Amino acid sequence: MKLMFASLLLATAGIATAASASGGTLMQSSSPHPFDVSDLVMLERVSDPQLSADGHYAVFSVRSTDYAANKGVNSLYVQDLGSSGSQPVRLSVTGASSPRWSSDGRSLYYLAPSNGVGQLWRLDFSAGKHGLDLTAGAASVQVSHGSLDIDSYKLSPDGKSVLLSYAVFTDCNDLACTKERLDGRAKDKSSGTVYQKLFVRHWDTWSDGRRSQIYIAHFNADGTLPIEPTLLIRGIDGDVPSKPFGDESEFAFSPDGSTVYFDVRIAGNSEPWSTNFDIYKVPVDGSSAPQNLTADNHAWDAYPVPSPDGKTLYYLAMKTPGFEADRFGIMALDLATGAKHEVDPSWDRSAGSMQISADGKTLYVTADDEGQHPLFAVDVASGKVDKLVGDGSVAAYSMAGKRILLARDDLKRPSDLYTVSDNGHDLKQVTHFNAERLKNARMGDVQFFTFKGWNSETVQGYVVKPVGYKSGQKYPVAFIIHGGPQGAMNNDWSYRWNPQTYAGQGFAVVTINFHGSTGYGQAFTDSISGDWGGKPLEDLKLGWQAALDKYHFLDGDRACALGASYGGYMTYWIAGAWNKPWKCLVDHDGVFDARMMYYATDELWFEERENGGPQFDAPENYEKFNPINHVKDWRVPMLVVHSGDDFRIPITQGLGAFTALQRQGIPSEFLTFPDENHWVLKPQNSVLWHETVNAWLKKWTAKGASSSQ
Repeated sequence: MKLMFASLLLATAGIATAASASGGTLMQSSSPHPFDVSDLVMLERVSDPQLSADGHYAVFSVRSTDYAANKGVNSLYVQDLGSSGSQPVRLSVTGASSPRWSSDGRSLYYLAPSNGVGQLWRLDFSAGKHGLDLTAGAASVQVSHGSLDIDSYKLSPDGKSVLLSYAVFTDCNDLACTKERLDGRAKDKSSGTVYQKLFVRHWDTWSDGRRSQIYIAHFNADGTLPIEPTLLIRGIDGDVPSKPFGDESEFAFSPDGSTVYFDVRIAGNSEPWSTNFDIYKVPVDGSSAPQNLTADNHAWDAYPVPSPDGKTLYYLAMKTPGFEADRFGIMALDLATGAKHEVDPSWDRSAGSMQISADGKTLYVTADDEGQHPLFAVDVASGKVDKLVGDGSVAAYSMAGKRILLARDDLKRPSDLYTVSDNGHDLKQVTHFNAERLKNARMGDVQFFTFKGWNSETVQGYVVKPVGYKSGQKYPVAFIIHGGPQGAMNNDWSYRWNPQTYAGQGFAVVTINFHGSTGYGQAFTDSISGDWGGKPLEDLKLGWQAALDKYHFLDGDRACALGASYGGYMTYWIAGAWNKPWKCLVDHDGVFDARMMYYATDELWFEERENGGPQFDAPENYEKFNPINHVKDWRVPMLVVHSGDDFRIPITQGLGAFTALQRQGIPSEFLTFPDENHWVLKPQNSVLWHETVNAWLKKWTAKGASSSQ
């Protein structure tokens, strides 16, 4: 016990040093320097691009960082795309998000707090000589005055009404009832809660009995909304939009405004182990109950997109029940006959973020594709797919006429806005938000490579050279293992696990999109299920060797492996199954004990799909690749990071691993954030995370370092 306590003190001392360096203020260099976490956390994050109906104006969100307050600050910008050389204009609204143009293009709606409650607002522009006057202080009007936060919204095509989502108690008849009940709970001095079914907690939030529900409200003559809107989906036991990451893409008006389409998973008692989302329709006046349009498919149906003529409903659908990483195919539903067909059956990619052209002939989607995340155009008649914007990642986009406005990034550039024609021509960058901030930050060059992986199948990865790379020299390596596991390390910018932060510290980076990754066909993605420690480990081994053979600047004797989520699982797995190459390991929120993970996590469908059923029905599958069974073979120094509000992979997984390390006398540290979830999001926590991880990597990859330190 004394030895363990001493080790804990040493670990805490190291962390305290890092914490003191990141508190309060953040020093950034204005002279040429390697890119680092100080640059990363202070970048402006451009998102949610929206075009006016005529395609002439753009509005978008920008999140800046108030480091002293340890939070992000959202602002809205507008830009005249028709004026050469125009610059974005920041609107004088505070804490605003979700900007949307009115149907006439003269006003903007957005969400922002009023007296601590999220409300809908409208900002009216005056007409200038050559269009809207974006510089003359436009007036903001509070449109809603309800007692609960508006979580998301969607304007009707004619602009006369709006769909609103609120979190409510479904046995309440109005919003005021939910507010009264919440206020009563806040005054109650007892803290206990009785649960009768799952979810008890989800992602990072304890369930309180409320559901996200869709309401409709009609604008009054003065442009405001009634305090009490009308519930449209009464009797629906489910969240619309879905939790934890759903948004307004899960509900839509018909073009004539008479019908609302939405997707929902009916909860009942099976919500944590079901992925059976269905598309429903309901009259906009709520005169009849919602009708299920996709009851025949017991897998995931979602994201309704009506055709402009109102005759067809397009949506995305999976085919495998209980699976969240199946391929999303594009479905077309004839609303008159009920006939359905798949638009793109021969395209072996999983579509997402779907919109439709004004003439109804083309669907636009994004999808992972061999290390990129492009924008594609899909012909609705033939299913033919064309890539419009290729290299890098298209994070979001908006369409108007023949113009597309998109947010795009890659491994060396954070997101900015671009315009492109609807046929993919004339790509043009229109914002340059971080150009000044990054002009002195040096980044590493990136190169993708392929090799023969498991079963001699082609596998892709990439290498990032360290900043200041010089030919003939060797560099320590950060070998990053991605999460998911049905995900990929793509050519995109990230504020977590950004390879450039390691390149800026003098490390080369190697990462492998092993079997199970997305963007290489559904069979490739499916191949990991039931084989977490098999094919992916083989790919990692072969990919590591291929990188060493191809890139002679990689110092294979000074390398550390690190990963989060599934990447954290794999880090624990290789600690016992493939530890020879590594000087150190870093594990963030990984699965340490597959058996207990099943009973402690929130979403059970994932565990049951990956392991062939519940743990009590297939215990041998949970033990086949269970890291806890190989702890006796651990020997490599490890930093374990796990956060208190991570309910996807609960903190006891990280504590168990740290206990295993300490009990065996393996050099180890444990970093925890009690206020973070599966991700580390707060700016100062992000800096501490990076400083702690970087210090660990440097300690064990220093020349002459050994595991006896």
